[in-house]
Amino acid sequence: MGKSPTVFPYESFHDEEDAKALKEAFKGFGSDEDAIIEIITKRSNDQRRKIGTRFKTMYGKFTKHVVDQEAAFKDAQALLQAGELLFAGTDESVFNQVMCQRNLPQLRLVFEEYEKLVGHPIETAIENEFSGTIKDALLQLIECVRDRTAYLATRLHDSMAGIGTDDRTLVRIIVSRSEIDLEDIKVAYEVKMIPQETTKKALLAIVG
Repeated sequence: MGKSPTVFPYESFHDEEDAKALKEAFKGFGSDEDAIIEIITKRSNDQRRKIGTRFKTMYGKFTKHVVDQEAAFKDAQALLQAGELLFAGTDESVFNQVMCQRNLPQLRLVFEEYEKLVGHPIETAIENEFSGTIKDALLQLIECVRDRTAYLATRLHDSMAGIGTDDRTLVRIIVSRSEIDLEDIKVAYEVKMIPQETTKKALLAIVG
């Protein structure tokens, strides 16, 4: 018996319009990952194939930024088998392969599928299965995948915290994101700096 589509067919589907929308989402220095996920995950497998074919016809090639829900499920299973279900130790090579060879939208889907399988976020597995610098690196990677803007705001804060300033990190973030999402990072940074007491008062005011 064959597999059914990952989602129901989109009623107002138009492969050319979706291809144009994806092309627009891929433009510039970064990618509009939310727009990409919105299109890809709400189309059936057959519709996604049609989008891919139309994209190739219109633009000559498809893109590495597409997401595949079935592949995400398989990756989540592989990570589970290599970590929490492995009788002894952890197969770090599987984690390295998935984390380093998948694009950001795809990794987000992998993390979602993993949580569906086990009932807790993948960060819990990383905390339990890894230690030292590799654990820190994986947790930072996951943080970035989940919300790159908030992640960079945190790095920006850390670069200026304490005695002295990490000039290299500070300059790298500001220069590399200046034409992409620096304004969003600024907002996230300002939110992060709101004192906890102020936040609590604001929330209490909202709920009355």
